Amino acid sequence: MIGLDLTEMDDILIKKTIVYLNFLGIDKCYFVHVAKNLAVPEEVLKSHPELVAPGDESIEALIKSKLEEYNFPESMDIEVFAEEGAHPLDTFLRWAKIKDVDLIIMGRKEELQGSGSLAKGVSKQSPCSVLLLQERRPPGLPKKIMIPSDFSDHTDLIYDFGERISEELGAEIIPVHLYEVPHGYSKTGKSFEEFADIMKDNAQQDFNRFIQKFNHKELTCRFVLNDGEGQGKALLEEAGKIGADMILLGSRGRTKSAAILLGSVAEKLVLVNNILPMLIFKKKGETMGFFEALFKV
Repeated sequence: MIGLDLTEMDDILIKKTIVYLNFLGIDKCYFVHVAKNLAVPEEVLKSHPELVAPGDESIEALIKSKLEEYNFPESMDIEVFAEEGAHPLDTFLRWAKIKDVDLIIMGRKEELQGSGSLAKGVSKQSPCSVLLLQERRPPGLPKKIMIPSDFSDHTDLIYDFGERISEELGAEIIPVHLYEVPHGYSKTGKSFEEFADIMKDNAQQDFNRFIQKFNHKELTCRFVLNDGEGQGKALLEEAGKIGADMILLGSRGRTKSAAILLGSVAEKLVLVNNILPMLIFKKKGETMGFFEALFKV
């Protein structure tokens, strides 16, 4: 399901979605616009005076014309609809559940107007995986993927997925662990630097145990000391240093029926990142959804 907002971002999102279709093994795309009021915006009417039908029909016609303009594959099964709701986020998520979608694709703006609040809300509360595609990055599949890691059991699924992406695309995956020096370290009689080394060594041991426990490939994990600038910002800066072109995040599921919420660090990264594409992997129900089907090939 691709969320559109009737701005220039839609053009960018449609073109980038086309690039991902084959890789993600997508069978059907829902293009959805949700707003509190479906009256066609004045600026859109100026550019498209032919839109005289009711709001929902006009918007659906506009989206279909965009798909034709950018040669969206005719072989792809698509459905376009516009919905009105007092709470767009709730309406959007409700339709994601009704359509039982496996992946939601949303845009993140850098210079275009818009708060991005809907994309952030969807990332946090979506019942399925979410792919965030940024405004200014040129379309293309990733070659270097950063995986923020805490080495807990739930991270195993993220690594498994990351390794499979690596095999499919020939992409490099780079685990990154953010560690901090606890408050009160001075009571131990050690300096900040000394205790930072202790925390890093401990994290390295956790990583080694994680790799062995789940039989993952031998990877080199990067350990980043967070000196108080904010976890999301620290991870984003590290992604820039290593030249990552995608961030792969995971989330902890609660129940089969409840929304799968992000962890606090992942949520902070979503808030600050409008630069790099980000795939938020959520385990849908008890399976990997369409990702599982893709990797059976």
